[in-house]
Amino acid sequence: MSDNAKNKRSGRHEERVQAFFLLFEQLFQKDDMELIIEDAKDARDAKVGEYTRTLIRGVEENREEIDKLIEANLKGWKLRRVSRVSLTIMRVAVYEMLYVDKLPVSVSINEAVEIAKEYATPADGAFVNGVLGSVAKQIGKSGDE
Repeated sequence: MSDNAKNKRSGRHEERVQAFFLLFEQLFQKDDMELIIEDAKDARDAKVGEYTRTLIRGVEENREEIDKLIEANLKGWKLRRVSRVSLTIMRVAVYEMLYVDKLPVSVSINEAVEIAKEYATPADGAFVNGVLGSVAKQIGKSGDE
């Protein structure tokens, strides 16, 4: 992998992490996202790029559809039982799977699993992987699309 490709991957990873942080914060603050973004920039010097904003807007605008897909693939669980961390991570990934063209589904799933392992637990990583794999099958996309 070239240095440019690595930097792009790393940059996208960081933008996904920022989207996760900001969407997670909104679950508790119920403030307008622009206010949450400004507070994050002030409090922790958050870097909010265009892809982060795309993910946030996409999840907000499509949350109902995204949540229905996630819940349909929980295998006996209800959405309200899923940890907020795992749910937020999966929302970002499902948005990518549905709406970001030219991004392999496997990238969205792998990134979500890595974020879950970093900010939740290894068990959450496995859970996220299983649910997102089922979502990919339901929407008719393999891991390489």
